[in-house]
Amino acid sequence: MRILLLYSFFFIITIATAQSVHITGKVESNVDVENIHVINKTAQKFTITSANGEFTIPVRLNDTISFSSVQHEPKDVVISQAILETKKITVVLVEQITTLNQITVGKVLSGDLAKDIGSVEGKAPINFYDVGIPGYKGKLATQSERRLAEAGDFKPKMLLGALTGGIPLNPILNGISGRTKMLKQRVKHERDDALIHKIKDNFSKVLFEINSLDEEFRMDFFYFCEMAPNFYEMCYGKSDLEILEFLKKKLSQYKRNQQQKE
Repeated sequence: MRILLLYSFFFIITIATAQSVHITGKVESNVDVENIHVINKTAQKFTITSANGEFTIPVRLNDTISFSSVQHEPKDVVISQAILETKKITVVLVEQITTLNQITVGKVLSGDLAKDIGSVEGKAPINFYDVGIPGYKGKLATQSERRLAEAGDFKPKMLLGALTGGIPLNPILNGISGRTKMLKQRVKHERDDALIHKIKDNFSKVLFEINSLDEEFRMDFFYFCEMAPNFYEMCYGKSDLEILEFLKKKLSQYKRNQQQKE
């Protein structure tokens, strides 16, 4: 009878240990707590924090949960029985501080205005506001974007206008010769290439902690993502969680392609 009770006890403990539960948590810090990566390394699950630093993630006993962001020092937490029972956790993260060597440029000011005025050389630069000229403060166009703008965008109805001399010939000639199409493809490639490099820098660590991939294939994988027809639409301006979901799906597809080649 005692043996039966003992086996029953261990059986119940085993079931409780193996059961996955969702816990809610909150990250606290002196700096921004939104979009912090929360990774269950053991179960290969991930999520990100809300604007208030809150998150929900499935865990089991002894799972290791990793917290990381650009602004914080990384931190790992092992799920204890107490966390499983309360289904709550609070994590305090330390701000990541990068110290730079002190560099002195130009003359050192003493703080005495009368002395410092005499030691300062040169004149203050003049900007376009000083002379009453309106200035452009938006994103500067790349060389390819400027060339595309100069080439113009050809539309068939322009041919009618060209006969009367009311439309510039450049858009028509560039459209017929294929130069406009070539410039559009170049602008798209530069745009996608810049985005995939940004994604690689921001998401490599979290992605490959969840789904491993040999170092030698990682750059090829990101180029594989860039070649997806919906790459820009799926990743530009999206949340970290949406981008990670996209990368996770593409990684599964990439691995299937690798297996088929073998």
